Amino acid sequence: MPESTLIPLWLTLKVACLATVASGALGVGLAWWMARRRFVGHALLDALLMLPMVLPPTVLGYYLIVLVGRNGWLGRYLDQWLGINLMFTWQGAVLAAAVVSLPLIYKGARAAFEETDPRLAQAARTLGAGELEVFWRISLPIALRGITAGLMLTFAR
Repeated sequence: MPESTLIPLWLTLKVACLATVASGALGVGLAWWMARRRFVGHALLDALLMLPMVLPPTVLGYYLIVLVGRNGWLGRYLDQWLGINLMFTWQGAVLAAAVVSLPLIYKGARAAFEETDPRLAQAARTLGAGELEVFWRISLPIALRGITAGLMLTFAR
């Protein structure tokens, strides 16, 4: 097979892998935080995190262009101060794919974290474990199935 036919495949894999890592890290962190905390605006933030799932792709794409385009408030900052242009680049494709797939990992991970028994984390804290240790040794291993399912959906998206 000619090398030119493999370039789109390589680009697709690169975008999918990087978007999965980006949305996975952000989604798991947000899911853990949202599953454990209740605050004013909790339902609103949850709805905002799920918004990319219900918006039509053209609307979401338009808002991303407005946000990170050369005249968008974030795009202008990135271009002027950091020399980064995301429009029509593979990095922009990673950003778009991560935004679109964030609800998939977020919902799967949040459901998994909400199913973990909070008494296990409390018992670990009474034995001297800090929050990060509770996360890495208790919450994450128990929620791993839901997180894995969310990551697989994220990669496929």
